[in-house]
Amino acid sequence: MIWPGAQNAGPDFFVTPPVESANSTLAHQAIETREQNMQVIDGIPVWGEPVLDGALQQIKNVARSAEKVALVADHHVGYSMPIGGVAAYREHISPSGVGYDIACGNKAVLTDMKGRELRRQIHRIMEDLWKKISFGVGRSNQESVEHEVLEDPLWKHPFLKPKRDSAANQLGTVGSGNHYVDLFTDEEDRVWIGVHFGSRGLGHYVAKSYLELAGGKDSMDADPTLLHVNSAIGEDYLVFMELAGRYAYAGRDWVCGRVCRLLGAKVLDEVHNHHNFAWRERHGDADYWVVRKGATPAFPGQRGFIGGSMGDISVIVEGVENDLASHSLYSTVHGAGRVLSRSQAAGKRRGNKRQGGEVSEHMMTRWLEDAGVILRGGGVDESPHCYKRLPEVLAQHAETIKILHTLKPVGVAMAGSDTIDPFKD
Repeated sequence: MIWPGAQNAGPDFFVTPPVESANSTLAHQAIETREQNMQVIDGIPVWGEPVLDGALQQIKNVARSAEKVALVADHHVGYSMPIGGVAAYREHISPSGVGYDIACGNKAVLTDMKGRELRRQIHRIMEDLWKKISFGVGRSNQESVEHEVLEDPLWKHPFLKPKRDSAANQLGTVGSGNHYVDLFTDEEDRVWIGVHFGSRGLGHYVAKSYLELAGGKDSMDADPTLLHVNSAIGEDYLVFMELAGRYAYAGRDWVCGRVCRLLGAKVLDEVHNHHNFAWRERHGDADYWVVRKGATPAFPGQRGFIGGSMGDISVIVEGVENDLASHSLYSTVHGAGRVLSRSQAAGKRRGNKRQGGEVSEHMMTRWLEDAGVILRGGGVDESPHCYKRLPEVLAQHAETIKILHTLKPVGVAMAGSDTIDPFKD
């Protein structure tokens, strides 16, 4: 059953991209080939160096049931479907593909503040930001937030009604893991606000519930969980996913607005994208449900905000039309991609301490000092040492995106290192 609200899906839910040209169709190939930065491995378009075996095996498994797949350059292993994976289905939706953090995404806001003013006040500003914005698992917003998404009739549905109050309390909170609020300056020394987080407990509740209803397995090695879009369970999941998408947009809007008020600045421009979501799109002469997990939509002319690590640049990009773009289903990276797992970086937890990690507090602090970044919260499992360098990752997609603005971090705020979150990205 389609519940009220599906008809109100905005332009980011239903997308009609350009029609592929006939000569851009990707033929399945039995051997590895290479065209510029794209490799074709067993018929799958793959970007990134090196190609990570675990992620490649996961996308090969997804390809057994999907019509089209791709793997972008910041790929790494995820739950069932790899981070950086893209999959298109004619008549199915994959809640394991969308993942637990439905509608996780990025928003960047250009302000009228100058970088010299930000740097002059950066310590006070970061203290204010840290006090006013809620970071961590299960946190409630310190301020009451009113938004039209909380008035949707769907909240009266028996499935969502018990979660309405907690969702209202969590709206505008950031969460943990690699979720952040950053302050940047660009090439003209203008100040940008950047945020990264998703639909919080609401999205996790929807994902977990529908994976269980569908008999899906909570495992890195599990086959994709698929729901037919014309089944009752598939229709309901799509509607709840769409609500979680609007909820995530509302949360990122609120945080950016609140930080802008802390800066005493005005908004001049904004860029906003999900990267864990499913959209109805036309590719070639057919319509698909396109699932992107840790991949940013990048249709020709569409802008996106892609974040690096806490000590690296971030960028505003725009999609470019060429023959390779259609092979990625008009997708690009959502970040730099990890090179160290959290346990490799921080070590294994023994009681209240971690031992055997490859990254020390001193290493992380030294990197941030050299980069001129003021950090609030964070931990060594999010140190720049854990990630690839974003310019190198972006170079792998140089034919399909262009960089509009390069953003240098000045202040970074994340959940504290003592936060335990089993669903960190």
